[in-house]
Amino acid sequence: MVHRGRKGEPKGYGEDHFAALLDAAHQHLDAPIVLIWDGLPAHKSAKMRALIAARPWLRVYLATRPNSTLSRTCGPASNAAWPTSPPGNTDDLLRIAKNRLKRMQYRPTLAFGFLATSGLAPP
Repeated sequence: MVHRGRKGEPKGYGEDHFAALLDAAHQHLDAPIVLIWDGLPAHKSAKMRALIAARPWLRVYLATRPNSTLSRTCGPASNAAWPTSPPGNTDDLLRIAKNRLKRMQYRPTLAFGFLATSGLAPP
């Protein structure tokens, strides 16, 4: 989703967007989904709780600040931390996000930390 500043245009994803994304992922994967979310208000609103409850194939757990971890994953030696100002364009944002997620994939203790804050046990 790209926000262009038009009046009445949403600036980000809302509950209906998240539900549609999860429905599409479920249809594509043809399997139950376990989701660990941060504390974004749209993730824990009454409307989102109702949308989650209507999907028996979906289990959602809240974790403390995974996005905060994403922003710190690079460490001080990296050439750029997660941007504090908007990237130049969506390609920049995509490149940065892929880079940070790639670095996280080699740090399994991060995933275990997210599981611990959600109340789930690691495999």
